[in-house]
Amino acid sequence: MEKKKKSGFSGSLGFVLAAAGSAVGVGNIWRFPYLAARDGGGLFLLVYFALVLTFGFTLLTTDIAIGRKTGKNAWHSFSSINSKWSLLGKLTFLVTVIIMTYYLVIGGWILKYTVVYLIGNGNSAAEDGFFTNFITSEYSPIVLMLIFLSITAFVVFAGVEKGIEKFSKIVMPGLLIMVIGIAIYSLTLKYTDSNGVTRTGMQGLAIYLIPNFEGITFSKFLGILLDAMSQLFFSLSVSMGIMITYGSYVKKDIDLNKSIKQIEIFDTGVAFLSGVMIIPAIYVFSGIDGMSSGPSLMFVSMPKVFSSMGFVGNIMGVAFFVMVLFAALTSCVSIMETLVANIMNICHTSRKKATLGIGVISALSAIIICLGYNVFYFEYKLPNGIVGQLLDIMDYISNSLLMPLISLLTCIFVGWVIKPKWIAEEMNIGADKFHKEKLYIVMVKYIAPVIMSILFIQSTGLLNKLLDMIE
Repeated sequence: MEKKKKSGFSGSLGFVLAAAGSAVGVGNIWRFPYLAARDGGGLFLLVYFALVLTFGFTLLTTDIAIGRKTGKNAWHSFSSINSKWSLLGKLTFLVTVIIMTYYLVIGGWILKYTVVYLIGNGNSAAEDGFFTNFITSEYSPIVLMLIFLSITAFVVFAGVEKGIEKFSKIVMPGLLIMVIGIAIYSLTLKYTDSNGVTRTGMQGLAIYLIPNFEGITFSKFLGILLDAMSQLFFSLSVSMGIMITYGSYVKKDIDLNKSIKQIEIFDTGVAFLSGVMIIPAIYVFSGIDGMSSGPSLMFVSMPKVFSSMGFVGNIMGVAFFVMVLFAALTSCVSIMETLVANIMNICHTSRKKATLGIGVISALSAIIICLGYNVFYFEYKLPNGIVGQLLDIMDYISNSLLMPLISLLTCIFVGWVIKPKWIAEEMNIGADKFHKEKLYIVMVKYIAPVIMSILFIQSTGLLNKLLDMIE
């Protein structure tokens, strides 16, 4: 039993901005553009938008409705519905624990680039080896990670309404304005290279928007589909307990149908605009080859683009990395809040003690991840074929193994154990009607479990081997 009155969001706007803040993170601004550039531009967009309206809607609805109906955090929500499924709540807690360890490290990296551009030293960030030299140094990444953690902990310590909601109401509109501003500027860019070839931002936009079906086979299309699903999964903060926790803070008079739609629009809109912001700029100054830089796009390719812009490049660099820092903070706040909310209930302790405890444990874990690039450096080939270090292993375990597994089990639990009507009843509270109920039932019972099973098998590397055998 909780000793004090449960804290919560003051209204619909606070909930939507906080939830959107969790969903809009580094994945939207960094991961979405490079996947779109790699996977056929407009073709990837079409697949992704279709999945948002079906698959994303289903998982987001499930998490938020479970949270509000039970009024409990992720650890206790499933067990309060059916004690035999308590493990599912514990798995969501484990995911956030793992993600917190490496998200703090990435947050420290973003803070480093933000500071570099703020002091007017952006050209150094464009030099070959800058990123590698930074992450392999023993002390700098740790110090910046601890600063990033301190800011995150301060917001969480302040509570739901005075901390998370207030922070989101300030940061999220600012982030959106910066994304739109940089996107518009990217479209006006024009550059002539040493070979006399002139490229424009509008040409880059065309590459981003027009579907490219060249060389598409069944296996390649399946790969694009799985990329889009994993991005959606990563982006919406589902199946990691965050939306369940935030849902438990939502008042009964708030229309969840409307709120979920707004969260989806905000999250997808920022992801789309991030592509408009990044892909045309990369194309103008680096051509098609620059667009294939993949995961290194944000920390290696973008600084080179800003350097090519001359004086205005440093200003754009400041705006870009401040924006990314905002996105990283809102996501990290949601991750830490989920951990703190669970610990407060499990240990029957105060927010102050829970925040301090999670902060210390997260700091120690993140330090180990930082040292994975120097003191504890090693290379390990993951089942999906990627060779990685400690951070990559943690990301693989959380995003590629546990999250698909949790989504699969959640769909089975809702679709076949407690039945979709249980969710529909909650969605009808504070609303005229759950208009997408039929779509939700079909998705949660049949389509989503199949998709999540495929994604889980793909993450183990077995699906690629099977497709190679077929071809």
